[in-house]
Amino acid sequence: MLVSTEWLAARLGSDDLVVLDASMHLPDTGRDAASEFGEGHIPGARFLDLVSFIDTGSAVPKAVPTAAQFAERMGKLGIAPGSRIVLYDDSAIKSSARAWFILDRYGEEKVAILDGGLAKWRNEGRELSQRKIDHAPRHREEPMSRREVRTMDEMLDNIPDGAWQVIDARDAARFEGREGSGSQGHIPGSRSLHFTRLFNEDGTYKNNEAIRREFEEAGIDLDGPIVTSCNSGMTASVLLFGLALIGNEDAALYDGSWMEWGADPDTPKERGKAN
Repeated sequence: MLVSTEWLAARLGSDDLVVLDASMHLPDTGRDAASEFGEGHIPGARFLDLVSFIDTGSAVPKAVPTAAQFAERMGKLGIAPGSRIVLYDDSAIKSSARAWFILDRYGEEKVAILDGGLAKWRNEGRELSQRKIDHAPRHREEPMSRREVRTMDEMLDNIPDGAWQVIDARDAARFEGREGSGSQGHIPGSRSLHFTRLFNEDGTYKNNEAIRREFEEAGIDLDGPIVTSCNSGMTASVLLFGLALIGNEDAALYDGSWMEWGADPDTPKERGKAN
């Protein structure tokens, strides 16, 4: 699930290896992932265009793509079923985890994330390319989905008994609804684990023992059912990836997250720290 820069550098150009740039940036950063890809990317990489890899027909903001949309995008990129896929990003929100969730949801079994991303690759002085390679499109069948995505109605139904543990990946200020945070708080009963806590200072993921400890210190029973949430479904995917690293591959995503929940005046909101 995680590969090092050394591992990837040794295998670039392999026939069955696909490298995908899954960078995506928040609007207030002023960064454009497509332009940055053109200025320099890992040699042979293809640009996923994660910002457009959504279900535009859904009422849910930035919803995961449908099976048909997934097949269309993978086919357009010329990715054959069964390929080894390595995802990377150069994003503060670790957007490759969102791409991993989408690919995992639709049955891609050989998907890994480049540990440390493009920043680590660049800092090590490794080669970058400006060459865009066109790949012949492929026909892809619509896949079955195997990863659960929860709806707002399901999240509302969960509040009374808390059968699903809900983990919020946003920072503490937004989770608590502090003044100036722009947030009214969090889904009642949810726990707080800022996604950045899964990373070392150099942007690589912490080891599995440390990741497990972060979830446990947030009050999560790792043997119980889990749903992750954030602002738009992006960093919630980081938590899902971290859970998968430590063996929990059944956790679900509340894709609407706070963009949907917070915008509805009728949904209950809770302020303050997690109980």
